[in-house]
Amino acid sequence: MASLINIDGPKSVLKQSPTTAIRLENLQLTLGQDASRVHVLKGIDLNIETGTSTGIVGPSGSGKSTLLMVIAGLERIDDGKIFINETDITGMSEDKLAAFRGRNIGIVFQSFHLIPNMTAVENVAVPLELNGAPNALERASDELRAVGLGDRLDHYPGQLSGGEQQRVALARALSPSPAVLIAVRTANPLPVDRFHHPGCRSVHRQSELPEMVKVRGPVRPV
Repeated sequence: MASLINIDGPKSVLKQSPTTAIRLENLQLTLGQDASRVHVLKGIDLNIETGTSTGIVGPSGSGKSTLLMVIAGLERIDDGKIFINETDITGMSEDKLAAFRGRNIGIVFQSFHLIPNMTAVENVAVPLELNGAPNALERASDELRAVGLGDRLDHYPGQLSGGEQQRVALARALSPSPAVLIAVRTANPLPVDRFHHPGCRSVHRQSELPEMVKVRGPVRPV
């Protein structure tokens, strides 16, 4: 199930149910200082259900990417609450939040953030190794094959095209089997029509869903 939410629309989008996986309550965030201060998030209320894909749309500068970084725990809010499967991550310490994110949230960044001196398979294996997963390189290889890069395992990011780098970033985000997948807008559409990864069957093209949150399953405690 997929849905679109306009961040520049009405103040609240709130409909809680027993399957609510992500719950945001009255999020407030201001960035910048003095005359350059901008109130980016203004009282955002939002629920996202398990098993759904949610696209966040709105004009440039309206806070779409910022909202996704808030959900991922990479941006701190000024006020409000963030619950993921009823776990309040708002006040978590940086260490605990990093551990929670590593086990439960996969992120495809706008600039991919691949490690340049590591091969494609080594990049994909990073979150698996950080989580102590066995056979990390073997699992990373499987993820890359799933996105059509089985012949690029040992290539470095600088040896890959932009689209191939994007697929490496997607494979890395999916490798730990996260409960939540976040895709920040990228230069190219997510290439879901070119492979058959089970984690991406309901991910829509970026031209339709510029910023995307997909809830795939229950979160794992830290």
